Amino acid sequence: MSSAFELSSWRRPRGDAALSDVHRSIPVPAGTWRKAAAFLGRGYMVAVGYMDPGNWATSLAGGSKFGYTLLVVALVSNIMAIVLQSLCARLAIASGRDLAQACRDAFPRWASYPLWLLAEIAIIATDIAEVIGTAIGLNLLFGIPLEIGVVITALDVFVILWLQRKGFRWLEAFIITLLLVIAICFGVQIALANPDWGQVIRGFAPTTEIVRNPEMLYLALGILGATVMPHNLYLHSAIVQTRAYGETVEEKREALKFATIDSTVALMFALLVNASILILAAAAFHATGRTGIAELGDAHNLLAPLLGLAVAPTLFAIALLCCGLNSTVTATLAGQVVMEGFLHIKLPPWLRRLATRLIAIIPAAGVTIWYGQSGTAQLLILSQVVLSMQLSFAVIPLVMLTADRRKMGPLVAPRWLIAFAALIAAVIVALNLKLLVDFATG
Repeated sequence: MSSAFELSSWRRPRGDAALSDVHRSIPVPAGTWRKAAAFLGRGYMVAVGYMDPGNWATSLAGGSKFGYTLLVVALVSNIMAIVLQSLCARLAIASGRDLAQACRDAFPRWASYPLWLLAEIAIIATDIAEVIGTAIGLNLLFGIPLEIGVVITALDVFVILWLQRKGFRWLEAFIITLLLVIAICFGVQIALANPDWGQVIRGFAPTTEIVRNPEMLYLALGILGATVMPHNLYLHSAIVQTRAYGETVEEKREALKFATIDSTVALMFALLVNASILILAAAAFHATGRTGIAELGDAHNLLAPLLGLAVAPTLFAIALLCCGLNSTVTATLAGQVVMEGFLHIKLPPWLRRLATRLIAIIPAAGVTIWYGQSGTAQLLILSQVVLSMQLSFAVIPLVMLTADRRKMGPLVAPRWLIAFAALIAAVIVALNLKLLVDFATG
């Protein structure tokens, strides 16, 4: 991309790259398989946000209340996520900008500053879910009070710094290891729950009942907000640039191909975990008449008597803790990307991460102290609905930017992909408006 093209297509120059301490730090060797391996891992950091404790609350509530019906929402949400994450990789590789930088450089200040504020609100809502989920996991496993557990989650800043000093690949390996633990825990629990697999398959079929039933729509939007999360769009567009791919159009096309494959495979893994949570809730709770289970602590306590094995609640708590730890790490990185990208703030890496962590953890701590153990499920579900409401303000700019040939050059998104992404944006906006109308009319 020439400098003349750069000046004519963006209002402002990019400035420093996001996450500059790890930018282009991972070499991309020659050879197809070695290149594919170089891109492996980044997608799983993105996928973490699609299986955080907020997903647990919405999936537990949806599965216990409506059985397998909302599985189709998890599937559709995942398809949306795959399309939108592919656009994030395209934006980053084509323009050299993450989504926050692109919004800052493409839109006037009166538009970019509100977008920054909305992104921060989304990250706070995300972190409330993740901090509370981690604190509950610590409480269930070790009996640590929630308030102390919330404070402990702030230590993830130092985990990130320590791992990144060893190399960004170490951070990715840490995330993938925790994901494998989560998968094993749920595999065992699903085997113990012995769900009705015929009902599971039918649960992936579309139904108009979801739109007609306001309570079901509320939970469906919670699942949507917990799956397609705004902060993940900002994060993905930054960490894809940790790979040292070349600058030619052909090299960028190849990088986009491998990045899209990696994120798609990782998101299918996320769908497997999310569906497992909902299936477990449907098989263990809805099938036994316990349709009001939404609290993570309640689910933990009831799994042993319902599944008949004492290890089941321990596996549940271990998976929850791993999800919480994973999600708080990636949310902290996303907060740094948003703050750097929109505000162009230059601070030492440890201070930037600590600042973004505190912005989110202070509201989470206050909410946890205020609510305590009771009512956390409603709070978690509400946080995911808030995320769904914020999603349009990240998705619409993403679609606009990747459809602009002046900004994307030869890697502009094809028309069919933009049409599909525009349809996704329209569905998200329509569902959110429907929810607002339902609230307004009681």
